[in-house]
Amino acid sequence: MLLGLFGVAMFSLTLPFTRLAVADLDPTFAAMARAVVAALLAAAWLRWQRAPLPPRTALPGLGAVAAGCVIGFPLLTSIAMRTLPASHGAVLVGILPLATALCAALRGHERPSPAFWASALLGSSLVVGFALRQSGGSLHAADLAIFAAVLAAAFGYAEGGRLAQTLGGQQVISWALLLALPVALPLALWQAWDDGVALAAARLPAWLGFGYTCVFSMFLGFFFWYRGMALGGVARVGQVQLVQPFLTLLGAALVLGEALQPAHVAFALAVIAVVAVGRRTAVRRRVP
Repeated sequence: MLLGLFGVAMFSLTLPFTRLAVADLDPTFAAMARAVVAALLAAAWLRWQRAPLPPRTALPGLGAVAAGCVIGFPLLTSIAMRTLPASHGAVLVGILPLATALCAALRGHERPSPAFWASALLGSSLVVGFALRQSGGSLHAADLAIFAAVLAAAFGYAEGGRLAQTLGGQQVISWALLLALPVALPLALWQAWDDGVALAAARLPAWLGFGYTCVFSMFLGFFFWYRGMALGGVARVGQVQLVQPFLTLLGAALVLGEALQPAHVAFALAVIAVVAVGRRTAVRRRVP
């Protein structure tokens, strides 16, 4: 649970720093270039570790991680952060634990108990209700991009957590980054060529936000996250994500100066209470 929490703490600043980056950088470039930089870090780490090639049976799962966590989530959230405040996106991403547990259950590797589902549904209801309250009872067009990003990340998290039990979390994200490189590199280069003047005029805060997403959001955070899921199970450790909206709200206040209202604190406390209940519910696991 602690390993998962460290990973979530790193992921929680993704939206604030992404919004900082896309203030000056094109969303496609910000998403794909961060995957390229992280892939270079992954290649260096794999070479240093002299890691063997993954087995062929792991390639479909690694492809799912690449599609969901390396391409889908960064691209969709970068697009959404052009128009949505990070604090608004934070509450929408709060449904990610439920989506992750659902993907794990559909894949047949874990069977959460009814009590677990009840706690996950309650937590997700809290974050969705908060999102609707903040947006005046309706969702914006960019909200759909966030929800699609959540589904992409949930699929990648579930597959990555399963593979981490045999490959290790570091190898899972590293190989997934390399698998995504043939897609990310051409898109990043094309966007850099097409938007070179804007890139040259980008301010330092945008590049600092971009750098954070490269190193922590796209690389180091997964080291902790997948290791935690490998030890504790996808559905159970996925519950830690319920505290991510609160951490993101704090990050948005510190990084972007977005207002942190008392309602945010009350919402976060309610979510943390649900996490405490979810930790104590049974999740039946099938260990390979």
